[in-house]
Amino acid sequence: MKFRWLAMLVVCALAAFGALAQTPPKADPSKGRTIVNQACVACHALDGNSAQPVNPVLAGQHADYTAKQLANFKSQGGRPAERPHNVMSAMVATLTAEDMRNLAAYFELQKPAPRAARDAELASLGQAIYRGGIASRGIAACAACHGPNGAGMPAQYPRLAGQYAEYTAAQLRAFRAGARANDPNRMMRVIAENLSDNEISAVSEYISGLR
Repeated sequence: MKFRWLAMLVVCALAAFGALAQTPPKADPSKGRTIVNQACVACHALDGNSAQPVNPVLAGQHADYTAKQLANFKSQGGRPAERPHNVMSAMVATLTAEDMRNLAAYFELQKPAPRAARDAELASLGQAIYRGGIASRGIAACAACHGPNGAGMPAQYPRLAGQYAEYTAAQLRAFRAGARANDPNRMMRVIAENLSDNEISAVSEYISGLR
């Protein structure tokens, strides 16, 4: 009996040690900043508020989401990247999973620059779709997942508020065409496939003014 209890204690101890060994180290934003200075600053700026609409705003983005996207840009185990991109796939080629977590943690701490929608009429249409969806076509409201103010939900849905309209529209069109396919359960592809070009532009314009 004594031997059995001792054996059980050893098994439990080994299991606990294994769990600890599998737990990734806590992200270090200061190390992330170093990488930003070396590799990211030219396109995304030091504070994650990129100056060019083609490059997304990363400031304030949920760390889990950013880390996932960085991992998706990278080819893993001989398999092609889940989110192929000529520039980003090259940028992440030498990054480790820890590097990605550090980068994501750094950008999450940065403050997004406030923006405003430029086309009020287009943004008004976008607001209706964002808040209420289009029931007749089975399009769910964007707010259901990304929140009424575009704040998103950590580890689930990205922050959208203040993102460049041009970038958001490009991603929605990529989802619609199937060029981007790293959305769980085809969630974004199903929605984007039912949006017209004008509706995509409208939603993107509205999102750009959210705070």
